[in-house]
Amino acid sequence: QLQLVESGGGLVQPGGSLRLSCQASGFTLRDYAIGWFRQAPGKEREDISCINNSGSKTAYRTSVKGRFTISRDNAKNTVYLQMNSLKPEDTAIYYCAADIYYSDAVCGGDDVVPYWGKGTLVTVSS
Repeated sequence: QLQLVESGGGLVQPGGSLRLSCQASGFTLRDYAIGWFRQAPGKEREDISCINNSGSKTAYRTSVKGRFTISRDNAKNTVYLQMNSLKPEDTAIYYCAADIYYSDAVCGGDDVVPYWGKGTLVTVSS
């Protein structure tokens, strides 16, 4: 069974940091581009960042540039999202998704992207 599993979410104070992980089971993540997304209560899902299969190309949403860093360790079949200087408006469920192509689809969270995790909750609050 092909699955993506996110982990690393939790409650953090404003200004704090978290590192999210996206792990694959049933397939080799190094063959796939990965996107990170989030959805806050009552809001639409928004794209955050994406990375190609080798890690040589990345992209970020303007609001997280300089605070979030996407990376991958293909030997561990894992993609990470390091989140620093967290703000209350970063509170959301965070999802990762995988596609064989590094494209607007996986970076934008298009529904054609075949593999999605179930999400991990990040709450930024004092």
